[in-house]
Amino acid sequence: MAKQDIKPRVRVPKKLKKGELFEVKTLVKHPMETGLRKDKETGKTVPRNIIRSLHVKYNDQDVLSAVWHTAMSANPYTSFFVRAQDSGPMTFRWTDDAGEVYTKEITIQIEG
Repeated sequence: MAKQDIKPRVRVPKKLKKGELFEVKTLVKHPMETGLRKDKETGKTVPRNIIRSLHVKYNDQDVLSAVWHTAMSANPYTSFFVRAQDSGPMTFRWTDDAGEVYTKEITIQIEG
C-alpha cells in the first residue's frame, strides 16, 4: 500500500509560563482499517492497518507513550496535559501497522 497523505495536527497554547500545566491536543487523519472489513469488489479481507503507537517527547524527555488497538476510531484525537518547564521542541511520532511513521514537531515557548 502506498504511503497516504497523512498530516497530523497538534494544538498547544501560544503563551505559557514556566511551571504552568497545559493541554496538548492532537488529531491525525488515518482510516484505521480494522482488518475485519471485506472489499466489496473482490470479496477479500482488507488488511488491518491502524496507528498502533503514539510517542511524544518534550525537550528529549518522554511525556506520552500510547499503544492503540483495533477499537480506536478513524482519525484518532488525543488530548493530554504537560507541565511547561523550558522552551524547546515537542516531537510527536505515530506508527501504523504498515510501518509508516508520521511525525510532527512544534516549539514550546515559555514566557518570562
